[in-house]
Amino acid sequence: MVSAPINSRTETYGPAEPVRTLEAATSGIAWPAILGGAFAAAALALILVALGSGFGLASVSPWPNSGASATTFTIIAAIWLIIVQWVSAALGGYLTGRLRTKWAGVHIHEVFFRDTANGFLAWAVAAVIGAVLLASAASSVVSGGDRVAGAGASAAASQGAVGSNPSAYYVDLLFRSDHPIVNAPNLEVRAEAARIFAIGVKKNYVPADKSYLAQLVAARTGLSQADAEKRVDEVTAKAKADVDGARKAGAYLSIFTAISMLIGAFIAAAAAALGGQHRDEDWRAHTGSLR
Repeated sequence: MVSAPINSRTETYGPAEPVRTLEAATSGIAWPAILGGAFAAAALALILVALGSGFGLASVSPWPNSGASATTFTIIAAIWLIIVQWVSAALGGYLTGRLRTKWAGVHIHEVFFRDTANGFLAWAVAAVIGAVLLASAASSVVSGGDRVAGAGASAAASQGAVGSNPSAYYVDLLFRSDHPIVNAPNLEVRAEAARIFAIGVKKNYVPADKSYLAQLVAARTGLSQADAEKRVDEVTAKAKADVDGARKAGAYLSIFTAISMLIGAFIAAAAAALGGQHRDEDWRAHTGSLR
């Protein structure tokens, strides 16, 4: 019996059988090629996102009935996200397949699996790089927004916004009279109305709140109580529709982002397999090997 050393990854065979190595000492993960493809994909994705942002800002307009509608803009943004993932993942995956070291003595099916796996890893690394860049940009925006928020915090507190003082609405209930004070300062009336309105948009109005808010509107606008209540209903419905539209837009964006990333993962794996196939074909053509 012939026994090979354990650390050389061999097995024991009979006297007439030669000692054969079962697996190569090199890993099936080509990290240099993966990192190269990932950085290339991330860089191209950054360029395409910047280009898409420019096109998007050029297509919309702050003026009503001008530029692309919200629905059209959402569809275009979703298509562009898919294009970004498609193109950048294809580049990164193909580079990963072409740049990896040739695996000698490996079956063609194993080579295909390794190429697709390396392409997927290149896409995953590029996705992590993109997430880090987005997190860094978001932190910069938040730090800048904190300074702006700090400047406006005193104004928000003076108006008694619900977010800045959650108990302000309940304090209003304690001192609420049957009839609003007509000659109260306009800022105080608007602050109290804003607190009631915020609760009404978030939840359904309590009948007493709705009636009191209509009284505030009637006292300030000269409308009748019925017309004031109608205006409260209309404005509240519009605010709820805007909030619901923002929620749906966020949901659609998350769904389209997930779909585009799944497409990117598939394209990266397929492109890596194609790049690896081209690399091996060029190597066989150059060396004249049949394997």
